Amino acid sequence: MAATQDVFVTMRDGVRLAATLYLPSAPEPWPALIEALPYRKDDVTAHYRPEYHRLADEFGYLVARVDVRGTGSSEGTAAGEYTNEELEDNAEVVAWLASRPWSNGNVGIYGTSWSGFNALQTAMLRPPALKAICSIFASDDRYADDVHYFGGALKQLDLADWPTNMEAVNVLPPVPRVFGAEWREEWDRRLEAYRPWLFDWLEHQTYDAFWKHGSLREDYGSIEAATMLVSGWADGYTNIALRGMRELRCPRRLLAGPWAHLDVETSVPGPTIDLVPEMVRWWDRWLRGADNGVDREPPIAVFIRRPTPPAADLAVYRGEWRFELGWPLERGREVRFGLAQAATVPPNPTDAGVDRLEVRGDVGWTAWISCAAGPPWGQPIDQRPDEAFSLVYDFEPLSGELEILGHPVAHARVAATAPVAYLSAKLCDVHPDGASQLVTRGLLNLAHRDSRETPSPLEPGRWYDVSFELEVTSWVFEPGHRVRLDLAGTDWPNAWAPPEPVTLSIERAGSAIVLPVVDGTTPIRERPDLPASRRPQKWDAEGVTWAVENDVPRRVTRARFGYGSAADADEVAPEMRDRVDGEVGVAIDDPGRAWVDATSSYTIVWPEVTVSADARARVDSDAEAYHLRLEVETIEDGRVRWSRRFERRFPRQLQ
Repeated sequence: MAATQDVFVTMRDGVRLAATLYLPSAPEPWPALIEALPYRKDDVTAHYRPEYHRLADEFGYLVARVDVRGTGSSEGTAAGEYTNEELEDNAEVVAWLASRPWSNGNVGIYGTSWSGFNALQTAMLRPPALKAICSIFASDDRYADDVHYFGGALKQLDLADWPTNMEAVNVLPPVPRVFGAEWREEWDRRLEAYRPWLFDWLEHQTYDAFWKHGSLREDYGSIEAATMLVSGWADGYTNIALRGMRELRCPRRLLAGPWAHLDVETSVPGPTIDLVPEMVRWWDRWLRGADNGVDREPPIAVFIRRPTPPAADLAVYRGEWRFELGWPLERGREVRFGLAQAATVPPNPTDAGVDRLEVRGDVGWTAWISCAAGPPWGQPIDQRPDEAFSLVYDFEPLSGELEILGHPVAHARVAATAPVAYLSAKLCDVHPDGASQLVTRGLLNLAHRDSRETPSPLEPGRWYDVSFELEVTSWVFEPGHRVRLDLAGTDWPNAWAPPEPVTLSIERAGSAIVLPVVDGTTPIRERPDLPASRRPQKWDAEGVTWAVENDVPRRVTRARFGYGSAADADEVAPEMRDRVDGEVGVAIDDPGRAWVDATSSYTIVWPEVTVSADARARVDSDAEAYHLRLEVETIEDGRVRWSRRFERRFPRQLQ
């Protein structure tokens, strides 16, 4: 197994970043890879180690695992996501690695989710030694395609999960073994500087400079390093996939599979693959100069999904892998399915060409969270329970296959009875047995119809023509199946509901769903030969809670969730326990009245001391504002060491 070395890398302002180097046994010089995360390399995510050892032992890459500034055992202040300081730090670590005596001068950055984001963002700075990146399950649009906002609406279920969890992670101390004797003094500095990240996320409700920072969508031309993108159709960060292949100007490659926000080797759903050899082929070409042909292969390898009985724990989608020469496809075209040609379900008895829907606050729960990962966050189930409270449009059964690849676009002629209303669009595949399977979804806060930078209220009763993209997808509608479009006024609990009761009207003659249809077959006969997964899929519901409850007398719907993990100490990592529990809810007839109540806790047992961090976030909304109460505390050997309570009111900005 590769030797490791704990080091500190000093930044331009004197702050030291903690890094663990995984050292190859292969002869020098070595190319280097960086993964930079705030998730604490020495305890919370110490179980990631086998991948770094494998990259060093099997493939001869030096891997630098870095704690982001102010997290884990790094000095400094963790002021938020993807700050200027974080990205400049990454660029300095690139230069530091390239200057080491054992280095061949070429560096790559990679990672999943956070480290996939900052790989893109660091590449935008163009550090000279950064020659290639691999960004897995990341986003080019921090406002629209992250865990904070969806179509201009605040995400609700996500707010109860990762954002609350980070408040606890951010007040944990450095690791004594790594940081040294002054770890408590550094912990004190960290606690003194602590400011809740939730403040920024609730203050910035529109697409402003806060979100534009670090959003590659603002400047695709800024990246010169060879870029490999990995995305999953069941993930919430997949919109970059084809957009990136169209807009990037650097050498680029896309691997788009069926996966959720999980390790693609163990993901539910699959089929799964072993991603490491595919990443190594990319790095070998750009960091070692190997003429391995990866840059001459078709740049897109895509898994084409087919209808599969829907289930929260869906193990494998039907479908097949294929290559494409680039994006957009020469054989692609747009096909308009006008709602005037659709049958309403159930049939509209008036048939006056206008359909009206009284918006319930709780429609959407069958589609789950948009960035599903492990339990309790499963995959979409049969959509029919939500369709009972939606406008549902069915098209004629198909006589042949209809394949789509890309972003469907919803066009609606819509009126609302309130100045703020949302429109949810869900494209579904109706199986011959009647099951309705979600293909993709989209949401538009109608106040954002003209601009997400400067939204404007609706004039109640006025008709508007609006258009918005649904999330990128791949799907084959098979013979005998139907294309279905569901329209609703909420996508709960994925997104917060609108601030007051509202009725939507849809004029069928002016409304349609436009599908990105693929005609014929790919001109490439070869199929992707991807490495088989070496490990089994992981779906373990032990200790997990997910329950959607309709409180009949109170006219509210709530979803309760909970999950956690425990790890015993080993030769490197300490004993650790973590737990997240919470509840989100909404009033059925008064959608502005909604709430999040979540707790997150960590306990780490080191030889020197046992420490804990706990965060509880409560967010209540009414028609006017979000009301946040946040309590955070740290515990050392059973005694409260530090605690803070925060209360803030955030006016709803046309939300």
